[in-house]
Amino acid sequence: MNLRELQYLVALAEHRNFRRAAEACLVSQPTLSTQIRKLEEELGVDLFERLPKAVMLTAAGQDAAARARRILSEVAAMREQAKRLSQPEAGAVHLGVFPTIGPYLLPHVIPQLRARFPLLDLFLTEEKSDQLLERLREGRLDAAILALPVHDAQLHAELLFEEPFLLAVPRQHALARRSSLRMEELSEYELLLLDDGHCLRDHALEVCRLSGSRETTEFRATSLETLRQMIMAGIGVTLLPALAVQGMGGASEHIHLLTFEDARPSRSIALVWRRSSALLPLLLQIAEVCRAISPSLLDTRETAPA
Repeated sequence: MNLRELQYLVALAEHRNFRRAAEACLVSQPTLSTQIRKLEEELGVDLFERLPKAVMLTAAGQDAAARARRILSEVAAMREQAKRLSQPEAGAVHLGVFPTIGPYLLPHVIPQLRARFPLLDLFLTEEKSDQLLERLREGRLDAAILALPVHDAQLHAELLFEEPFLLAVPRQHALARRSSLRMEELSEYELLLLDDGHCLRDHALEVCRLSGSRETTEFRATSLETLRQMIMAGIGVTLLPALAVQGMGGASEHIHLLTFEDARPSRSIALVWRRSSALLPLLLQIAEVCRAISPSLLDTRETAPA
């Protein structure tokens, strides 16, 4: 068994097709097929179920592919660490970010990271939180910007900042004459929320629980931009995170924002990485850059009109 065979195994597990896996590995299909069969013979089990136009992982194949990913990740980390010993703050970092913060945070953070680490190759991935966590555990990401909590003893979460929520209502709404409201007043309204799978939905549901509010059952948005468009169209009210509010542009003419008087609902944003990561010193510096984001971006007093 060698690393190349493990690479073939992981590629076939991801593509579920010999031709596409061979193309991804830059080898011929017969070469990849032969090496996979050799690996199965060495292990004494079938790793894949061959179908006419695709392959499926067996139970043994799923376990082997997961182990192979971890091994390849450790080897990559070993090489990366050796490179960093000779070139600190150089190399590649694969960073994940979830959709309801990425478009609003990254334009401010990436220029600062490039200025701070000019030799660093930064590769970005935007996915929902559960997918980012999976990639992080498998070693396909070095770190991810996530909303807490993250329940995994193998991962370390470095808090970056608290991002407040504001209530967004249409300009013609009765609340548009006010600049703030109490949490308990939310109990009079139903909120438009994102669909399942978005961590922002979980945080908004917690605000609903604390305030006595409810989710509207008529509609669930697939993106934060869809939520904003619904509010602009005069349909319902919702919670928006502070960074997303900063990126509204022309939408501010149609949306009125309110802060909360007696509570400050928010979500905790953190940089998360594996505790075993060899990139610890660099990741701490990246967290420092993210944490130093301009306070005005998170200041809801400047966002919600008086």
